[in-house]
Amino acid sequence: MNHSIKVGVSFGITSGIITTLGLMVGLYAGTHSKLAVLGGILTIAIADALSDALGIHVSEESEGKHSDKEIWQSTLATFISKFLFALTFIIPVLLLSLKTAMIVGVIWGILALGAFSFKIAKDQKTKPCKVVCEHIGIAILVVIATYFVGKGIAAIFG
Repeated sequence: MNHSIKVGVSFGITSGIITTLGLMVGLYAGTHSKLAVLGGILTIAIADALSDALGIHVSEESEGKHSDKEIWQSTLATFISKFLFALTFIIPVLLLSLKTAMIVGVIWGILALGAFSFKIAKDQKTKPCKVVCEHIGIAILVVIATYFVGKGIAAIFG
């Protein structure tokens, strides 16, 4: 995999996991609505994937050292990986009770992020434990923070 695609896929998968988990958990905690959670996941898959792809595009352009082809490879890889990965979180929401889907979604996201982080560490010949723990720790902080934000919004406006 060339560097441009690796940048896009790495960013897309990581952002797809953490952003989708945060939104799902926050919406669940605030609404307990399957419809709201499904709408949120689809919004992340489309709008945030396009936004992140444009962000990578502009970032790569601003470096002034990438060809147009490399920039577009990163852009498309970011969009496709985030879009597809975010959509995987819809499956448990459609098939399970919302509470169970949240648990399955969090477990799926943490496992996928851990596996992806492990691969990154191995590719870079660094200690996997440090990289995996760092990335999973951030994801867990996002899940906890968005849960309490959702609960707070429900308490104030619900």
